[in-house]
Order: sequence, then C-alpha cells, then structure tokens
Amino acid sequence: MNRRCMSVCFALLVLYPLHLSGVVTADPSADDTKTFYEDGLSLTKPFQQEFAWDISGSTMITDKYIRLTPDQKSQQGSIWSKHTMRQPYWEAIVTFRVHGKGKTLFGDGFALWYTQERMMQGPVFGCKNGFKGLGMFFDTYSNHQGEHNHAHPFVSGMVSNGSLLYDHDSDGTHTQLDGCHMPFRNPDGDTAVRIRYFKDTITVHTDLDNSGQWKLCFESEGVILPVHYYFGMSAVTGDLSDNHDITSFKVFSIPYEMSFKPEMAMLRSIPRAMKFDTPRKRVDSKDSLLSSTFRSPIKTFLVSVVVIVGAVFAIAVAYLFYKDREEKKMKRFY
Repeated sequence: MNRRCMSVCFALLVLYPLHLSGVVTADPSADDTKTFYEDGLSLTKPFQQEFAWDISGSTMITDKYIRLTPDQKSQQGSIWSKHTMRQPYWEAIVTFRVHGKGKTLFGDGFALWYTQERMMQGPVFGCKNGFKGLGMFFDTYSNHQGEHNHAHPFVSGMVSNGSLLYDHDSDGTHTQLDGCHMPFRNPDGDTAVRIRYFKDTITVHTDLDNSGQWKLCFESEGVILPVHYYFGMSAVTGDLSDNHDITSFKVFSIPYEMSFKPEMAMLRSIPRAMKFDTPRKRVDSKDSLLSSTFRSPIKTFLVSVVVIVGAVFAIAVAYLFYKDREEKKMKRFY
C-alpha cells in the first residue's frame, strides 16, 4: 500500500512539472504544439466572419471561397482583418486555389501579410511597397532569367521595417528570407501552406494536395515581428491573369511567457530579420527585361512609341541619303 502511494506521488511529481512546461513552451516542429484558435482573425466556410474583415477592389466573398481577383486583366483585390494579433507568437494556415485558363502565360500571384498598416494598395501583389512587417509571396510568374533564377510558382517570405523595398523585377530574391518552389497552380483541389512564428523563428511548411502531409519549405531564425499587427491577403493581375481564391485562413496563437527590459521591448517594436537568403549577384538578362516590359500596358506603349519614332527616323535618314545620291547622279549628265 505504501509502495503504491509512493509510486503515485513520484509520478505526480515528475509529470506535473512537465505538464506545466508543455503549456508555457511549445515545440514548433511538433504537430501537437499547444495553440489557441483565434476566431476573430480567421476565415472559414461559409465565411460568416466577414464582419471582422474589410475587402477592397475586385475581392468577392462567396460561401465557398474568397476570390481576390478573377481571371481577368488589370484586377486588384485584398481582404484585411479589422483586429490585430495580440499574442507575440502565432501560426497561420491558409488553403487556396490559384487557377485560370492560361497555359503558358499567367500571373501574377498573391500575398499574405502581417503588417502594421492595413488596406494599403500598391504594386507588391496589390499592396504598397515599403510595408512594415511580414509578407509571404505566392508568385506564379518569373520576372527574371539570370543567375538567380528559380522555378515558379515560388513561395517566399520577406520582413521589412518600411525602408526595405520589394524588387518586382527580380521577384524579391535580393530581400527574401528564403523560399521554395511549389507547383500550386491549377491543382485538382485545395493547396495549403502553414506559417509558424515562434521564438523569433519563421517556419514555413507546404501541403500541395491539402492531405495533412507537411513538407518543410524554409526556416528562418532571428526574425522580430511586433504584436498588434493586422493579417491580410491581396492579389493583382496585369496583362496576365488568374483566379486567386482563398478557401480558408486559420490563425492560432501559441502561448509563451515573455519578459523583457524596457529597452528590449522597444527594440521588439520594429520588425526586422537578422539574415536573408544567400546574396545573389543581380543579372538583368534581355529575356527578363523584355518579359517584364511587355507585361505593363504603360511600358508597352512607351516602347512602341520609341520603336515607331526610331523607325520613322531611320526611314527619313535613308530617304535623304537616297535623294542626295540621286541628285549627284543627275549632275553628272549636265
């Protein structure tokens, strides 16, 4: 009897502290991480949480999906949470479908945001450049063909404090944390990506067929993201287009006790990353310049004007040269 009591007491002494530590700290690599569902920051079918979100542009909410842009040219749409994330660490799982009629040319992709500002329209997948926070980019069109080329579609992440700019012509490769190729366009069903921010580390997993089998895309340490930032998603199309559909967006907070000195808390109010992906020499190939130029109507118009003016000038010079030569020939007969 005494031995039984001693065994039970010993088990309680050992397991109880472990139980407590499991609540306070979480292992980001484990699937049983302690998380809490944030309903006010999530979007699930039939999307009755739309009262907690704002939409802009071409975005349309149905009971089956949220379409950021239709498969049409020159569209721009976004959806932003009205509330902020109040916990320092979190996990977001987005399921989506990017699909369209284009076989070889299509674009441009969409972005998932965790930023200080919201409803910011601009050139970076429908959001402004110089954002403060995290941008996750789901890029379907390659704007470069140089040494730093990678296969598309491509998933990448970037952290900016407002001064670091996304370079559209290089697909952001010079400012990205890291990234991976993921052939998510025109799938048979939904595709899923999980972004986990825990202990100043961003870990991204992909699930191409939404089967629950996660594959590591990249992991980046030394990332500081402040609290009270907004979640958002945006997409844009130009001369090329696609349907960009969000089928669910689930946010979870990860409990973790944090205590800092006032000066450290101040430093954590500025988003930043300690390191980026391996630096690459920028290469602007002719194919890259042409492909990025002819995707923009304005650039196409300007290039056309330059070509036409150049052609007219060349014809005029040739005509004057021909006329001068004919006049010299005529003089020989006098």
